[in-house]
Amino acid sequence: MAAPGEAEDVMVRYRSPLVSRYASAEMAYNFSERKKFGTWRRLWLYLAQAEKSLGLSITDEQIREMEANLDNIDFKMAAEEEKKLRHDVMAHVHTFAHCCPKAAAIIHLGATSCYVGDNTDLIVLRDGFDLLLPKLARVISRLADFAEKYADMPALGFTHYQPAQLTTVGKRCCLWIQDLCMDLQNLERARDDLRFRGVKGTTGTQASFLQLFEGDHSKVEELDRLVTEKAGFKRAYMVTGQTYSRKVDIGVLAVLASLGASVHKICTDIRLLANLKEIEEPFEKDQIGSSAMPYKRNPMRSERCCSLARHLMTLVMDPLQTAAVQWFERTLDDSANRRVCLAEAFLTADIILSTLQNVSEGLVVYPKVIERRIRQELPFMATENIIMAMVKAGGNRQDCHEKIRVLSQQAAAVVKQEGGDNDFIARVRADPYFSPIHKQLESLLDPSSFTGRAPQQVAKFLKEEVRPALIPYQSKMGGKIELAL
Repeated sequence: MAAPGEAEDVMVRYRSPLVSRYASAEMAYNFSERKKFGTWRRLWLYLAQAEKSLGLSITDEQIREMEANLDNIDFKMAAEEEKKLRHDVMAHVHTFAHCCPKAAAIIHLGATSCYVGDNTDLIVLRDGFDLLLPKLARVISRLADFAEKYADMPALGFTHYQPAQLTTVGKRCCLWIQDLCMDLQNLERARDDLRFRGVKGTTGTQASFLQLFEGDHSKVEELDRLVTEKAGFKRAYMVTGQTYSRKVDIGVLAVLASLGASVHKICTDIRLLANLKEIEEPFEKDQIGSSAMPYKRNPMRSERCCSLARHLMTLVMDPLQTAAVQWFERTLDDSANRRVCLAEAFLTADIILSTLQNVSEGLVVYPKVIERRIRQELPFMATENIIMAMVKAGGNRQDCHEKIRVLSQQAAAVVKQEGGDNDFIARVRADPYFSPIHKQLESLLDPSSFTGRAPQQVAKFLKEEVRPALIPYQSKMGGKIELAL
């Protein structure tokens, strides 16, 4: 959002639609300047507290002064300092020191820029995962409820987007859920695998801290441990260059890209089902589908998810290339790239999960359309059942097969050449040859007899895999979500 003095010209400057149009306030704040520079100050405080506890000459008064000014950031002064110094960290050291004159001499003591830069990035990534995980869990929960509700409803299955054997609406939804459960596990693992860069110095050797503590290696190790603990991490990377390994960023964005692929597949399925008029995403009372065609109900939420998911999937290329070109202990060509790709990946993932939650909470099913499509295709699928029934009634398998071949081709011609309905069963009823099984035709064509163990698979999957995976997030399931746009 623009500051009060900038409101008049906000419309003439580019603003990322990820923030201005889509992302949640929580995720936008996570990557904000306020969060970033406030975290820098907290890291300087943690360092000073740990150094003091290990015997360096730092006073309680200096610590209290730092604590009192953690969020008292003069952004205008910091911008002026950075313009003059051409160094963002030193600009904020000076700005912090300005409001902490007694602590000025010990702020950033022994540290390098990456102490605040990289450690803050790791905190932000961790907090980003903590925002995404409950959202992903909510989507899974909503879809699980949907799958349970429609576990028994037969629907035409598709392979190669051609009619195949029947499935159920709930079973198809479980295909979506299973992918998202894999993403939930991947995001949890990526978050838990994150370590702190810690207190490592300019090239990762901790030389400056070894000097501060007069060669006492145990105190340097304890300093690293204390600051890591204060920042809320269980472990720090044991070795670093000036930065933590940029392969860490690959792991982070890879799981987000994988999530993007899952959402793209799900929303593509919903878009195809909307075209078939079997299932639709929610459509608001006053929503307009097209400026030219008033009757249209475009699946715009699912389209948005696909559009943004494509962007999310491509972002993993940035850290792959960045990690590949980090010469020796580091180069600075990572910095500008990471400012963009890390934030955009989390903001985009946040948006598509919020949108997919909205979709999953309002899916509309049209049973009559689903039934009609089954009726169009099921007669052909039932031919093997009809043959078996005729054989049991004393018929000859080869004679029956030939009869059905002829009748099915006639029915197919009606569908494909005349645009009519599938009349195969009517032809069977009209043929005296099949009179021994005419009374069985209804049961032979019962759609539920063609869905196999789909309902049982849904029940078992939801009970044994999905619901248990959601237990850690039960307190954050919340209510329905309304999209701003």
